[in-house]
Amino acid sequence: MHKLIILIETPDDQQAFDGSWPLFLKEAEKMPGLVREATIQIVHSLYGNSDLSMIHELYFESYDALKEAMSSPQGQISGHVLQKITGGRMSLLFADHREDDLENIKKYKIEEDDAHTS
Repeated sequence: MHKLIILIETPDDQQAFDGSWPLFLKEAEKMPGLVREATIQIVHSLYGNSDLSMIHELYFESYDALKEAMSSPQGQISGHVLQKITGGRMSLLFADHREDDLENIKKYKIEEDDAHTS
């Protein structure tokens, strides 16, 4: 699975941004091949010089599907809306997304616990 990660810097006018955000979502959710999305609100930065207030992720089955969606009319429109509502204060990243199954994580935890008790 591949995703477009949108890193959004803290807007100068949070209220205006919050009012405009649904316009972006309306357009982005029309992108062909979109299978899932997630919005992450940053509540606290632990370390580093980050001025991020939000991360939004758009998931696609493949890198080709992601590129196709970005170049589609819906992708172009959503990009223009995003540019406008953020004033360009954002970054876009393509990522190869992989998740581990919880059962696999538990298996390694059990093996680690067994090693400490032996």
